[in-house]
Amino acid sequence: MSSEATFKRYVEVGRVVLVNDGPDAGKLATIVEIIDHNRALIDGPSTGVARQPWTYRRLVLTPYVLKKLPRAAGSATVKKVWDASEVEAKWAKSAWAQKRAAADKRRNTSDFERFEIMLLKKQRRRLVQAAAAKAKKSA
Repeated sequence: MSSEATFKRYVEVGRVVLVNDGPDAGKLATIVEIIDHNRALIDGPSTGVARQPWTYRRLVLTPYVLKKLPRAAGSATVKKVWDASEVEAKWAKSAWAQKRAAADKRRNTSDFERFEIMLLKKQRRRLVQAAAAKAKKSA
């Protein structure tokens, strides 16, 4: 067995979470207080998530933690610590957020946009095949 712990994301006060269910799905919030082994009190004043109890099943733990957040902090304190730690900028740069944004963009394309994408892919494919044929002929 490895001496290193393989599990790194713990449910803790200050842990930034991604809400994956309900009207706030896709928004970030932070755990403000742990209620019991099934629920936590979350708050996201900067992201529009109301302060409310939320079950762990409907949350995804992110790798970000607000270290300076005290237990049961008020919304004003959460907002101040959130903005100071620049969590949203870090989240936007992460591969996870970029994949979610790309999936949303694909999901929201119209029929005509999908047609245009198909034409661009065909054009790219022709250019690649022509370059490969030219390289093969010269080699």
